[in-house]
Amino acid sequence: MSKTALIFWGGWEGHTPERSAGIVRDILAGHGYDVRLEAGTKALADPAIAQLDLIVPVVTMSTIEKDELNNLVAAVSGGTGLAGFHGTMGDSFRNEPDYQFMVGGQWVAHPGDIIDYRVDITRPDDPIMAGIGSFDYRSEQYFMHIDPSNDVLATTTFSAHHLDFIDGVVMPVVWKRRFRQGHVFYSALGHTADEFDVPEMRTIFERGLLWATRP
Repeated sequence: MSKTALIFWGGWEGHTPERSAGIVRDILAGHGYDVRLEAGTKALADPAIAQLDLIVPVVTMSTIEKDELNNLVAAVSGGTGLAGFHGTMGDSFRNEPDYQFMVGGQWVAHPGDIIDYRVDITRPDDPIMAGIGSFDYRSEQYFMHIDPSNDVLATTTFSAHHLDFIDGVVMPVVWKRRFRQGHVFYSALGHTADEFDVPEMRTIFERGLLWATRP
């Protein structure tokens, strides 16, 4: 039987949510998933989302109804996977700490905006990172508030170039975690759909999607 996935997209257009959601749909379809693609959060109002194998938010700086959020949290708690990237999962619902607790982090700043920085692989032994070495990247370097229980797979180190008081801060870029029975995967890479053209970014995220999916 095919794995089932829901991708819901929306919010700030600067993150190209519709295009990015389409790329994620194609990745999952390539692995034989039965994928449902929906604009907005209304699909989360159906408690039946708890039967899905994977949910992928592609939404930035938006709002969510309480019943929708409760259904999402209940689904992941019960074993539905959750995976996402950049602000489309790490800055989806700023007013919802229950959502942020589940994700394991929340965006707070990207000093310098689009800059060149280094992504350092910290868990080369993890299958998600297999064969991927540390690499240079050009995008927003995310400064986030992070759950210390995350299993961190990659980090980046901030310099004093844009903000002197964060010089040397080592910040998680990619992590995985458990939320009760569910697997949660997050990558801070992917400001726009064009970043899926970077092989390391796409490979890491594709593997993260598969890892997060309900076993």
